[in-house]
Amino acid sequence: MSHFHAVVWIDHAEAHVMHISPDDVEKSVVQPANPHKHLHNKRGAVGVGHAPEDQHYYHEVVEALRGAKEVLIVGPANAKLNLIKHIHAHDPAMAENVVGVETVDHPSDAQVVAYARKYFDAADRMLP
Repeated sequence: MSHFHAVVWIDHAEAHVMHISPDDVEKSVVQPANPHKHLHNKRGAVGVGHAPEDQHYYHEVVEALRGAKEVLIVGPANAKLNLIKHIHAHDPAMAENVVGVETVDHPSDAQVVAYARKYFDAADRMLP
């Protein structure tokens, strides 16, 4: 893949991975095996309150990011933080490529690409 930058917008239902070059965007969507799993709490029950994270989902997102030298992770909630934790724990080489983690709501793919291009342009200008 000849794209230097990648951005992923992620929540617990899906991840939009976009590899970006100045004149091209390659898009893919990764979904967890069970995207509509809900956690129901029962008062007083032991061990409830936290559903285990789908590590396979995060692994698939990391695989979709392969080839990018700089990665920006964005999303509205905790999934972006869980992804960065997964990367640090399971793929230290990819962790070196993550240049930012930002909170954004639910933009269109075009808005995510525009945001990422602006982010990468600003980051590149700060390099010596």
